[in-house]
Amino acid sequence: MAEPISSSLADAELAAFVEAVRQDPGPPARAVGAAALRRAQRLRVEARPPGPDIARVEDLTVGSAAVGARLYRPSPAAQPLVVFLHGGMWTIGDLESHDRACRRLALRTSTAVLSVDFRRAPEHPWPAAVDDCVDVIRWAATSGGSSAGIGGPTVVMGDSSGGNLAALACLRLRDEGGPLPAAQILVYPNTDLTLSCPSTRTKATGWGLTTDDVAWGAEQWVRDPSRRADAEVSPLFATDLSGLPPAVVVTAEHDPLRDEGNAYAARLAAADVPVQHRCEAGMVHGFLTLDTVSPAAAAAGDRIFADVADLVVRLR
Repeated sequence: MAEPISSSLADAELAAFVEAVRQDPGPPARAVGAAALRRAQRLRVEARPPGPDIARVEDLTVGSAAVGARLYRPSPAAQPLVVFLHGGMWTIGDLESHDRACRRLALRTSTAVLSVDFRRAPEHPWPAAVDDCVDVIRWAATSGGSSAGIGGPTVVMGDSSGGNLAALACLRLRDEGGPLPAAQILVYPNTDLTLSCPSTRTKATGWGLTTDDVAWGAEQWVRDPSRRADAEVSPLFATDLSGLPPAVVVTAEHDPLRDEGNAYAARLAAADVPVQHRCEAGMVHGFLTLDTVSPAAAAAGDRIFADVADLVVRLR
């Protein structure tokens, strides 16, 4: 039984949104599959207001694997570069689903933003998405980024499963000798694919994202259940988090992924990695793309953009 909404959500608009989802949640992800979920998401994205205008937006392919990406530049000299990894349970989400968020990010932080169209499950299970993200970060940090007119350091940012990919990319790059991003921004990240933290039970249903949908996504991406506790897919289980880039970790109160994100922030801090951590009160999973639904969600996203802006000032 889902917890009552009462006054626990950040504003009336978000409460109405969650109540509508409770009244008509639709079929679970495992009942419809990836193709139907992608079609439904495309329709939702098309129904949203377009993102703000930005000086230059271009689609390109980058890295040795020719990964698709979209580059946003609020000005010709915008830097550093934020490599953005979208969420979507490793199965949905694309350049369009997070186009509005990337435009807002680029404008609010005066950075260049490179949104990555990495390969998705079930067509491309683990480690394909990690391989693509590492390839793009390497490209951005070396001569490839310079050839595209992108200067300065590189920051990696991801939301939800994109946060998982950002964390995994940092771990792999550390272990392989770099180049490491200058910082990592993890927004309500998946860090434990075994879904063993308490919030996966206490917030399992009734708040938008369900624990079963996350479990289905993990099953599509990592097909062998025995591997879901490996550090190569669940960064929370990495034995050593030292030497990783400074982090901003933002979680949401009413999110089944809340506790694993909080735990990862605590483990980074314990490993002497500089961490700025905030759990957004009254927020649900996915608030970064709910700015047109709820003023409070828009403000929570703006706080993340302010975190990024403050961080990149120190990097310039």
